[in-house]
Amino acid sequence: MVYVIDATNPLDGLQRVRERVSGVRYFLEHHYGVFYILTNAPLSESEDRLDGNYYLAQCQVGDIQSSDWQNIILPSEDMSFQDMDIFNGHLVLFVNKKSFPALCSVNLPIKFNSVNQLEIENLDPWFFPLPSSQCNIVPGSNHDFMNPVYRVVLSSPVMPGVVVDYNMSEQIFSIVQQEKVRDIPGDCGSCSLAYELDTSEHLDPLNYKDKNNLNIELQRWKDFSGAYCCKTKEVISHDGVRVPLTILYSRKAWQRGQSPGLLEGYGAYGEVLDKSWCSDRLSLLDRGWVLAFADVRGGGGHSLWHKYGSGLNKCNSIYDFISCGNYLVSEGYVHRDRLGAIGFSAGGLLVGAAINMNPNLFRAAILKVPFLDACNTLLDPSLPLTLLDYEEFGNPQIQSQFESILSYSPYDNIPRDACLPSMLVTASFHDSRVGVWEAAKWVARTRDIACSHCSRSVILKTNMTGGHFGEGGCYSQCEETAYDYAFLMKTIGNVNGNK
Repeated sequence: MVYVIDATNPLDGLQRVRERVSGVRYFLEHHYGVFYILTNAPLSESEDRLDGNYYLAQCQVGDIQSSDWQNIILPSEDMSFQDMDIFNGHLVLFVNKKSFPALCSVNLPIKFNSVNQLEIENLDPWFFPLPSSQCNIVPGSNHDFMNPVYRVVLSSPVMPGVVVDYNMSEQIFSIVQQEKVRDIPGDCGSCSLAYELDTSEHLDPLNYKDKNNLNIELQRWKDFSGAYCCKTKEVISHDGVRVPLTILYSRKAWQRGQSPGLLEGYGAYGEVLDKSWCSDRLSLLDRGWVLAFADVRGGGGHSLWHKYGSGLNKCNSIYDFISCGNYLVSEGYVHRDRLGAIGFSAGGLLVGAAINMNPNLFRAAILKVPFLDACNTLLDPSLPLTLLDYEEFGNPQIQSQFESILSYSPYDNIPRDACLPSMLVTASFHDSRVGVWEAAKWVARTRDIACSHCSRSVILKTNMTGGHFGEGGCYSQCEETAYDYAFLMKTIGNVNGNK
């Protein structure tokens, strides 16, 4: 439940915004006697089921406990609201527009006049120009309420992180700093044009003027799209749903139909798969590897995308991941016998289940602190995350949900005498999220019932000092990544076949 307190008279105590309803969320921001509320609550009493989409409501402070918030701001058909931030003269909205992340600002205060519902386009929003549609957006430290400049860090699979200040009053932006990358030839870098999501066109930084004839200070940011290709494809899953698949490879080293590949997935808790710049990937890319990121159902994007890959629908995530793997092979991005998979935590469940369902698809897999024994873990309410995970995976004490979990739980579905891919399974002794025993049990059972020859290539690597996120420090992370890459090159090889 969400409560508010009057900072000028704190002795009045807490005021509850609304009674708690399962699945309904409220995010509040205060602005000069007015609350702006981002919520997915039903708009009317006739709506007995949530559609998962968020909208923005406005009400006076004194009306916060009213049963009906009259002033409503709705997203457009191709947009969904994700988050918001508020300042003296502007409201910043994090949105998903045409399946890609975006930011826009709206001038405050918002005037409704005689209408109670408005669409975001009616407020003349300014969409922040972005380098590309594949951009990852992370807000900076924007703690100054009076400052009209909003700072973000932008990144993409082919663009190192760049700090950008957006001036919402003047509708211009300036580049503060961009991460420097060494050992990439200078002619491989390029200066990408700004990309404005409300027009879906690349803008000319030298000649562009906005619709209000205000000069926009478009600048150029450096990416490495000349050396590395990054594209997003839509893969048809088992039920006809289109699943976004981001594919990254070196223009020079990649060879069609011959290159090895690594497919990553997560698909849980509504989390968006991290596809920001990572210099570690260059080691694989320059050896001819293809790196792919499957945004399967259960992950982020919009609320329904998460809903259709969680609970009783969890198998959709697994089928989506398998479909993405098959796509990489059938379209010639990866050699049919040289595809690997990797999953972290709940992503380990995804990869483990996919291997059980289709053991011949992958040549190797890395499961890092994986959630593999779903049934037994969710039956133990004394574990830290069990009760919270009922909403994500289901409650096995309910028969229908137990049968659903049992149908895909990696530990309970290892195929007997099957030839499984080479696997590196990591665990951490002090992991409070996923017990160290899950990886140990799964490796032991795999070695016991799978093909005796293949079982010898199942490796368990346990960190005796780290937690769920491993050990801190740059060198520890580098050592861990080097070990993972060495395993992949040993089991799959590089583009020329050398191991």
